[in-house]
Amino acid sequence: MSLIFHITHKDQWQQAQQQGFYRCDSLESEGFIHCSRREQVVWVADSFYRAQPSLVLLCIDAARVQAEIKYETIENGEQFPHLYGVLNLDAVVDILNFAPGKNGLFELPEMKV
Repeated sequence: MSLIFHITHKDQWQQAQQQGFYRCDSLESEGFIHCSRREQVVWVADSFYRAQPSLVLLCIDAARVQAEIKYETIENGEQFPHLYGVLNLDAVVDILNFAPGKNGLFELPEMKV
């Protein structure tokens, strides 16, 4: 299983479960949903979500994603997976609580998948 990851707020994930699909603001503003590879999750969390509570980490089976996934290079030279469309919920194989430590920084949670 090839996993990619997405950080979101718990309330946005709850809304997705009611709607039957997941979308976020970046899909409207940038045309895609930002995702990460496992080794990129902590950097993304510390860079964009530092000290934010009530987050979850979506573990996504890339093979089940219905939207197009493009790996695109960002300013630092790394390639990140981007979803060009809504995320179908059956592609999410695990949802992990993702809280920062006391210093506001993140550690990768233990994963079952």
